Amino acid sequence: MTRFRILLRQIWTIARRDFVATVFTPTFLIFLLAPVVMGSFGAIGGLGANAASKGADAKTRIVAIVDPARGTDMAALDQRLRRLYRVSDEAPPVLQTETPAADPARQARARFDDPRMDVVAVLYGPLATPQILHTDRSARAGDYLAALAEQALRADRSGVAPLSLATQTVVSRHAPSLRGASASGFFAVFALFFLTLLLAGQVVSGVAEERGNKVIEVLAAAVPLESVFFGKLLGTFGVAVLFLVFWGTLISQASMLMPANFAAGIATLTPAIGLPLFTLLFFAYFTMAYMLLGAVFLGVGAQAASVREIQLLSLPITLIQVAMFGLGAVAVSKPDSWISTFAAIFPLSSPYYMAGRAAQSGGLGLHALALLWQAVWVAIFIAVGVRAFRRGVLQSGSGSFRWKRRARPLDNAVDMGVS
Repeated sequence: MTRFRILLRQIWTIARRDFVATVFTPTFLIFLLAPVVMGSFGAIGGLGANAASKGADAKTRIVAIVDPARGTDMAALDQRLRRLYRVSDEAPPVLQTETPAADPARQARARFDDPRMDVVAVLYGPLATPQILHTDRSARAGDYLAALAEQALRADRSGVAPLSLATQTVVSRHAPSLRGASASGFFAVFALFFLTLLLAGQVVSGVAEERGNKVIEVLAAAVPLESVFFGKLLGTFGVAVLFLVFWGTLISQASMLMPANFAAGIATLTPAIGLPLFTLLFFAYFTMAYMLLGAVFLGVGAQAASVREIQLLSLPITLIQVAMFGLGAVAVSKPDSWISTFAAIFPLSSPYYMAGRAAQSGGLGLHALALLWQAVWVAIFIAVGVRAFRRGVLQSGSGSFRWKRRARPLDNAVDMGVS
């Protein structure tokens, strides 16, 4: 058996061991259903915030203090202008018209102190020179009342009835829109960040736990440490792929149950490179992002000797992931700037940015080069982590890199003891 085949066999043995030890446990079911728990808390919080927001919006008003005849015209114009706003847009508050009192200015100021409703803007006076009062955060509501007064004056000349009747026809694009490509780019960066944040952290706890119970030292005595690290990385990656397959299958089957507006929003995500090829590239960059972060976490986690040290390492690990997400998102929004070049070259942010770039522009040559560049850094991170583990934990001298063993009996021993 050649040395390369021995190396692959050792890596496969370690990967299979870690995969089986993780998947065939009761706790793996909890890990697999973690998005349900996270989504439930998010949904509960979102529903509560939405209910509170709708309750406040239902009592929010803008007021026009005008004559009754003028108020009828302004109400009709208000209904026409509101057709320009969609459900997702921030439409102005409900318009309420009132008859002027003896002192309209005092009447307008008194409306802001009404305990029955939340008035954010009030118009009074002649429509040619209206006076508009609004709160410090309701400048848009004041602008809307000004536009309504302008339209009311124009209606005096032409009438309130519409002067034209447009026919609108829906057409489909043959090429992805810039907005759809940009949205797809940000979605790719966010999805990559979410998946790596959820899945890559398990590498740290696994290697730190085995260091605490001396298992990793037994493995290091049987096979090269490089094989141990790379095998553990592949094993946890296999768990991540199983997680993706499980949830990808559920989401694809549940897409038919999604609301129409949500499905329409998903349909606007049109990658410039095409959906099938973009899916392949996204998985490739997820693989590289997981491998890069996993290699870093392996090296860091191998230095932790207790659960407390793992907890102390959780914060900087999370900050690294958040920083890479922020860098990738900014670079995707500015594709021709120096920050995009830096994000493409820096190994930890390269998968994030390149996944977003795949959604915004075509061409495969740059992606092949980026994947090769990221794979080189995976090997570098593993090698550095192994050397640090030899020097700091095993204290085995120089910590030189070793990818081969001279003694075949140890290879046979790991097959019997680990598989």
